[in-house]
Amino acid sequence: MADAPSWIPPSVLRNLSDKLYEKRKNAALELEGIVKQLAAAGDHDKITALINFLVTNFTHSPQANLRKGGLIGLAAATVGLTSEAAQHLEQIVPPVLNSFLDQDSRVRYYACEALYNIAKVVRGDFIIFFNQIFGALCKLSTDADPSVQSAAHLLDRLVKDIVTESDQFSIEEFIPLLRERMNVLNPYVRQFLVGWITVLDSVPDIDMLGFLPDFLDGLFNMLSDSSHEIRQQADSALSEFLQEIKNSPSVDYGRMAEILVQRAASPDEFTRLTAVTWINEFVKLGGDQLVCYYADILGAILPCIADKEEKIRVVARETNEDLRAINADPADGFDIGAILFIARRQLSSEWDATRIEALHWIATLLNRHRGEVLLFLDEIFDTLLKALSDPSDEVVLLVLEVHACIAEDPQHFRQLVVYLVHNFRFDNRLLEKRGALIIRRLCVLLDSERVYREMSTILEGESELDFASIMVQALNLILLTSSELSGLRDLLKQSLVNPAGKDLFLSLYSSWCHSPMAIISLCLIAQAYSHASSIIQSLVEEDINTRFLVQLDKLIHLLETPIFAYLRLQLLEPGRYMWLLKALYGLLMLLPQQSKAFKILRTRLKAVPSYSFSGELLQTSPTNSYSQIHPMLSGLQISEDGNMAEDLRNVNNEINFPSRLQQFEQMQQHHRMQSKFQAQSLYSSTSSTKEVQRPDESRQPFPVPEVKRLPSRPSRKGSGQLQF
Repeated sequence: MADAPSWIPPSVLRNLSDKLYEKRKNAALELEGIVKQLAAAGDHDKITALINFLVTNFTHSPQANLRKGGLIGLAAATVGLTSEAAQHLEQIVPPVLNSFLDQDSRVRYYACEALYNIAKVVRGDFIIFFNQIFGALCKLSTDADPSVQSAAHLLDRLVKDIVTESDQFSIEEFIPLLRERMNVLNPYVRQFLVGWITVLDSVPDIDMLGFLPDFLDGLFNMLSDSSHEIRQQADSALSEFLQEIKNSPSVDYGRMAEILVQRAASPDEFTRLTAVTWINEFVKLGGDQLVCYYADILGAILPCIADKEEKIRVVARETNEDLRAINADPADGFDIGAILFIARRQLSSEWDATRIEALHWIATLLNRHRGEVLLFLDEIFDTLLKALSDPSDEVVLLVLEVHACIAEDPQHFRQLVVYLVHNFRFDNRLLEKRGALIIRRLCVLLDSERVYREMSTILEGESELDFASIMVQALNLILLTSSELSGLRDLLKQSLVNPAGKDLFLSLYSSWCHSPMAIISLCLIAQAYSHASSIIQSLVEEDINTRFLVQLDKLIHLLETPIFAYLRLQLLEPGRYMWLLKALYGLLMLLPQQSKAFKILRTRLKAVPSYSFSGELLQTSPTNSYSQIHPMLSGLQISEDGNMAEDLRNVNNEINFPSRLQQFEQMQQHHRMQSKFQAQSLYSSTSSTKEVQRPDESRQPFPVPEVKRLPSRPSRKGSGQLQF
C-alpha cells in the first residue's frame, strides 16, 4: 500500500480494510467526518488526494476486503462532500462502476450500495454517467447472486426517480442503448427494459412515442416470452402506446407498419393477435401515410383471415374490409402492381378463406382501376386460369367472376375459353366434377350464346376426337338441363322460323357432330324432327356402343322432364308432327327391350292419341302400329313437321339439311377410323408384349373374341323421306 496521507489516522485505514463489516462501517463514518472538515476548509486538494488513495490502494486491491473498504470509503467521502460532491464525481463513480464486474459477489453488492449512497447525495448531477450506469444495471439484473439482484433493484428504482425529475436526461442518447438490448432473450433483462420503457413513457417531457419504431419490434418479441409476467408487462406497455397513438396528431405509421407486418406472421398466437389489432387501428388512423404500405399490410392480413384463432380471424376480416373500402388513387402512391402480386401469391394459400379474399381484391381493383390492372394481366392471368381447378366451389365461382370481368375484351374471352377446354382435355375429373358448375356460371356472367358459340368453334377443330365427343356430350347435357340456359333453348326452338335461332343452330351443329346423341338432342330442341330421324337412320353398327346407349338412356329420361313438355304436347297432334313420331320410334328401336328407358319411351308412345284433336281420325284399328297410325304418309315427302307460313318456310329452306347430314356422317367416319386405329395400336402393343414374354413359343395370330352383332339394317333411303 502506498504511503497514506498523514492527516488520515492509521486506525481508520486499518478498520476500513477489516473483514468485519461493522469495523469498515465505523471507519467510513470517521472518514466522512474528515472529508466534511476538509470541505468546510475548502481544501479540495486533500480531498482529491484522499479519493485517489482509496481508488489506488483499496478499490484496485487484489484483496476483497480492501475493495469492499474502498467502496464504502468512496461513498462516505461523497456523503461528506454533500453539495460539493459533483466536482469529484469523475474520480468517484468510475471505480464504483468497475466494481460491478468484480468476481466476488459481495464486492458487487457493496458496489451497488456505494453507488446508491452516492446517487442519493448528488441526484441530478448523476445524469452525466447515466449511459454507463444503465449498462451496468442491465448486467446486474441477471446476476446469479440474489442479494446482488436485490441491491441492483433498489439502485435501479433510485436512478429512475432521478431521471424522471431531471431536465438533463437525453432520450436521444438513451434510445440506442435501449434498441441494442431489446432482442436479448434473458427474462431479467427483458423485465428491466420494459420497466424503463414504462417509466420513461410516463414522463410528460420525454417523447417515447416518437422513438417507438426503434424498440417496437423488441416489445412484440417479448409477447411470446415463456414468462407470463413478461408477456403481461410487454402487452401493458404496448396497449399504453396504442392508446397514445390514437390520441396523437402526428405518428410515424410507416416504420411501425413494416414491423407489424412481420409480426403478423409470428408463430405465436398472442403476438399475431396483437399485431393484427395494431394494423387494424393503423388502417383506421393512418390515412394517406399508409398508402404505400397497403400491399405489405394486405400480405399480412390475408393469411390471418384463415387463422385457427377466431379472434384473429375476426380482426383480420374487419381490417381487410376497411382496407378494401379505401379508394386509393395510384397518383397518391397506391401500387396496384404490388397489390396484384400479393393477391396472386395468396391464391396459392392452402386456406379457402384467404384465396377467396385475394380474388375479391382482384375483382375490386378491376372495377376501380381496370386499365391499370390490365397492364399487369400477363403476370396474373395464368394464376387465375389455374385457379379454375381449385378444390373449393366458392373459389371457382369467384375466379369465374374475375375472368368474366377480364373477358369483356374479346381476346381475353377467347383465351379464357381456350384454356378451359385445354384444362378439361387434360383433367377429366375437372370436367366431371366442375364442368357443369364452370360452364353454367360462365353462361350467366358472359352470355350463354357467346360462351356456347366460342366453345363450339374450338371443339369443331379438336384433334382429340374422343375428348371432343365427351366435351360435346357435357355441353349438350348442360344445355338440356340448366335453368341458366333456358333462353338459349328458347332461341334454338325457333331455329326453323327465326334467323337468329337458325344461326345458333348452325354454329353448334358442326361441333355437336362429334356425338350422335348430342346432335339428335339438338335437333329435338330445334324441332328439326325430320333431320333427327335422318340422323338416327344414318347410324351404323359401330356408332351404337355402350357410350351411345348411356347417352340415349339419359335423353329418354330428359324427355319426361318439363324442359321437353312442348315436345310431348306436340304428340297430341300426330298428324302434324309425323317426323317427331318417327324419330321417337327410331330411338325406341335402338334401345334394348329390357331397359328401363325402352319401357319409359314405349309407354309414352302408347299414350299418343289415335286421332288428331283437330277432329281428323287417324286410326281405325285397335292396334298401335306406326304404319296404321299414319297411313296417309305413304309416299309423301315433307321437309319438317307443322303447318308454317310460306315466309317461315323460306327461313327453314336456308338450312341445307342434306349437307348437314353429310357433315355429320363424315365426322362420325373420322371417329370410327380413329377407334379402329386405336384398336390396332392396342393389338400391336399387346402382341409385342406377349412375344417378348414368350420368345420360344411359335407366333400365333391374336385371338379375336367372337362378338354377337346386331343384324344389319337395310340401307338408308334419301334424306327427309319416310318409307313404309
